[in-house]
Amino acid sequence: MTDYKKTLNLPETPFPMRGDLARREPEMLKRWQEKRLYQRIREVARGRPKFILHDGPPYANGDIHIGHAVNKILKDIIIKSKTLAGFDAPYVPGWDCHGLPIEHQVEKLYGKQLPPAQFRELCRQYAATQVKRQKADFVRLGVLGDWERPYLTMDYKTEADIIRAFGKLHRNGYLQRGERPVNWCLECGSALAEAEVEYEDRISPAIDVAFPVADLGALANTLGLPSLSEPAYAVIWTTTPWTLPANQAVAVHPDFTYVLVQTPRGLLILAQDLAETCIKRYGYESVEVFARFKGSQIDRIALRHPFYDRLVPLICGEHVTLEAGTGLVHTAPAHGLEDFVIGARYALPVDNPVGDDGKFFPTVPLVGGLTVWDANPVVIRELERTGTLLRQEKVRHSYPHCWRHKTPIIFRATTQWFITMDTDTHTGPDGKTHQHRKLREVALEAVAATRFFPSWGRARLEGMIRNRPDWCVSRQRNWGVPIPFFVDRDSGELHPRTLELLEEVARRVEERGIEAWFALDAAELLGTEADRYKKLTDTLDVWFDSGTTHDTVLKQHPELAHPADLYLEGSDQHRGWFQSSLLTGAAIDGRAPYQALLTHGFVVDGEGHKMSKSRGNVIAPQQVAGTLGADILRLWVAATDYSGELSISDEILKRVVEMYRRIRNTLRFLLANVSDFDPQRHALPVEQWLEIDRYALALLGALQRSVISEYERYEFHLVVQKLHNFCSEELGAFYLDILKDRLYTAATEGRPRRAAQNALYHIAHSLVRLFAPVLSFTAEEAWEVLTGTRDDSVFLHTWHDIPQPPDQDELMARWAKIREVRSAVQKHLEKLRVEGEIGSSLQASVQIRAREEVYRILASLGDDLRLVLLTSHAEAIKVDRAEEEGISAVPCPHPKCDRCWHYRADVGSHPDHPTLCGRCVSNLFGAGEPRTYA
Repeated sequence: MTDYKKTLNLPETPFPMRGDLARREPEMLKRWQEKRLYQRIREVARGRPKFILHDGPPYANGDIHIGHAVNKILKDIIIKSKTLAGFDAPYVPGWDCHGLPIEHQVEKLYGKQLPPAQFRELCRQYAATQVKRQKADFVRLGVLGDWERPYLTMDYKTEADIIRAFGKLHRNGYLQRGERPVNWCLECGSALAEAEVEYEDRISPAIDVAFPVADLGALANTLGLPSLSEPAYAVIWTTTPWTLPANQAVAVHPDFTYVLVQTPRGLLILAQDLAETCIKRYGYESVEVFARFKGSQIDRIALRHPFYDRLVPLICGEHVTLEAGTGLVHTAPAHGLEDFVIGARYALPVDNPVGDDGKFFPTVPLVGGLTVWDANPVVIRELERTGTLLRQEKVRHSYPHCWRHKTPIIFRATTQWFITMDTDTHTGPDGKTHQHRKLREVALEAVAATRFFPSWGRARLEGMIRNRPDWCVSRQRNWGVPIPFFVDRDSGELHPRTLELLEEVARRVEERGIEAWFALDAAELLGTEADRYKKLTDTLDVWFDSGTTHDTVLKQHPELAHPADLYLEGSDQHRGWFQSSLLTGAAIDGRAPYQALLTHGFVVDGEGHKMSKSRGNVIAPQQVAGTLGADILRLWVAATDYSGELSISDEILKRVVEMYRRIRNTLRFLLANVSDFDPQRHALPVEQWLEIDRYALALLGALQRSVISEYERYEFHLVVQKLHNFCSEELGAFYLDILKDRLYTAATEGRPRRAAQNALYHIAHSLVRLFAPVLSFTAEEAWEVLTGTRDDSVFLHTWHDIPQPPDQDELMARWAKIREVRSAVQKHLEKLRVEGEIGSSLQASVQIRAREEVYRILASLGDDLRLVLLTSHAEAIKVDRAEEEGISAVPCPHPKCDRCWHYRADVGSHPDHPTLCGRCVSNLFGAGEPRTYA
């Protein structure tokens, strides 16, 4: 008996069913490095339009986590999709290398008593080690970039250019020195940027304090009362008793209504809307209202400090709210930004009694030498003694913490350098006053000119810019780019040649790094003036380092360009890198350094919880890449809508693996069935293809246009969704399902099989390229099989040029109707299969009763209709009325062909091949079967 299986065109491919990604991917990486793939892409792309995605530098401290992986994979998907779209899209990765976290790590390793120069060198070595570790992990994820020449903020040239960027801000008038309250970390011993502050719940003492009115006659006169016969008090509520020694005023809102109420304690001034709540809090049952008045009426009425011999005024401020407390606000300009601003309006003293260590100066009465936290109970006892404490309790509230130490911070006035948001004049090197635009105005215009992905980022960044204070850019640290200023020891004024001196320092730093400044003898630059000037030791906020990379990297690397087309980071960077880059860009160039911003969310576990070691829900990217493969991680990133939180868990990754398997099996089918196809010898004009092949080509064209559009909009989850659906529905459940019979049983060199291979060739080329930005390793593996060479790469090419069928609109409409009928037939046959009447669909003979339009389409397919329906026999019957329409099927009465498994009446019609049907005999020994449609 002849084994006809050997006569089938069974597919063969070296592209295995199992990806075995964890083993194969490192081999692929090695080949990419050996053939210098990134450099070859740059050569191929030379001369194309530029697309610049500027890399926001991760911090060089600790191994990468899943959030880092999301960030770098998203960037890589964009870079690769832009390259395939015909752009020159270089990617220069970078690292943030200065700052406090590295200092702390070095202190842990080597102690705190090291000489500063040695300490800085150890910080540099530590950062270099961390960069090397992180780089290896990023490369393992399949991220292509200039890893041989990344930018580091600690590179000597970059450090020098950071100083030059600082000089540009000074030249343009946006830099001021002043004493004002800043976020101060007691652990760091340094000022903090807004982006370095996070809010956590804290239990604090909440107290209501009565400030005695100093002149009752003045208050009575102001309120139109004949006289006041008993003491009156303005009542404040605060959760920071330790700030009361610095109190200089009590603020009311000018437009709020206040009341003077009679209580057993005396007359109390309270906001009318909060008075009832306050009276109950103090334990009083009923009170008499003496007067009602606007806050503006009591402006500048004098009060007595509750425990110091000091008069403090009532003042008016729009920052006062009715959300909590009494509607009157204790004001200490040294300990709060709003207090400082309103204090400047009233010329209040900025009296900061607290040192860098968080202790009151020894000369401060009552609390001298105490830490601010130890001062709280002392202040409360003193208030009790003086009879000015109306109420005390413990409250849980949101309080600012250092984001590194997780410890509460304080506000304290210190002399720092600030990038100013609202100044519009400055003194130039010529000693004259010059006008410049307010930075806040320039930055808001820049936000308006920026595109946002997703769109809600605009309102968020705009709101932050509208409300942000001046930016404190000075730090009291060792490991950072210095603020290389010389200030007059008597006047505090900058040296008149500051800009010239900055460039001299920058040249030295370019040769020797930041140590050139710290080791500098002032006399080298100032000569005989050296004794008159003080050399500053402050360093720049590390956010200034990364925030000026548009000036120090984009403008300095010839392969890059300014402004960047895109910045991409996590949503926390609206208050971090996005903002620091915007402000420095606006100050230096009058515009944002980016055309567009893309924001992604944070990674959470499958139940929406934040990743934490204590929960045991941390999923490390190294572990996923080492077990499942980096392409699985990449597919998860791309398939997840990054505009919100990204959920990951073992269960979610299992589903991603299943999705990957379906995609891989589709690619494997395509590669196997074009293994003997040579486009030079076997290409056919599209007009000579079968109709269903032309239809598949039309579907492919629509898919590619849609997917490319989603890539352009950065909607990667829709890219994956559409590609996966195409593989599973358009191909797996439809076209390839129908095509198998023709591919396997038709004459090897016949037009029907070659036409199918023509279509599959274009589908394979298109899909491999469309998947490449996401499934980079898998696409490269498939490309090697598809092209038959390891020297080439899918990333050296652009999107596939798909030929367009001349009748594609007609095809799409016609086959949409055919597929509707096919779906209905499949449901009917499945019912028969469940009932046991048939086994496979090939056992069925189907009759479809349809009215004119559908009948005409089905009848036009002729005998090919059965091939579309995957049945051994099918016919269309024309009916006139809707109620006559329907589908019926019966088991086919004919014998089964041993080769194609169709049940046909002509099985056995050839005496030499009694188990074959007529078309199989023709395909093997004759001219081959004729096909037109399927």
